[in-house]
Amino acid sequence: MADNSMAKQQKQRGRGRPFEKGQSGNLAGRPRGSRNRATQAMQQLLDGEARALTRKAVELALGGDTTALRMCLDRLLAPRRDRVVPFTLPAVQDAGDLAGAMTAIMAATGSGVISPGDGGHLARLVDIFLKAVDTHDFEQRLQQLEKRRSPAY
Repeated sequence: MADNSMAKQQKQRGRGRPFEKGQSGNLAGRPRGSRNRATQAMQQLLDGEARALTRKAVELALGGDTTALRMCLDRLLAPRRDRVVPFTLPAVQDAGDLAGAMTAIMAATGSGVISPGDGGHLARLVDIFLKAVDTHDFEQRLQQLEKRRSPAY
């Protein structure tokens, strides 16, 4: 009998979802943001030895340990961010201007003004613009067809 009521509850809430959304069923469960005791203990141990561990990592890196070297360099250098490309893309107003934009990107990449990676990124922007124009045009044509069509019923 109990199995039958569980089956009904699962059907009502959906398979694999025994509890309402946002409620775990264990209201006395772990609070959000709380950390595991093992994590807290490890953090306390490391806090007291941070300076010594850092010094040892630097010594290993200077001694040729490539893993330690990579770790130290990752901490020293800021992650590389996108930079401004020294290139002015021709004005693009509609799909007709895209051929000129792609020609300018190809010429700048070929002459070394911009890198092939930067050229690829700019070409993707042109492609995204083309898709947006196509979607807009399709939507307008569809609306015009729907306005012209008389109701069949």
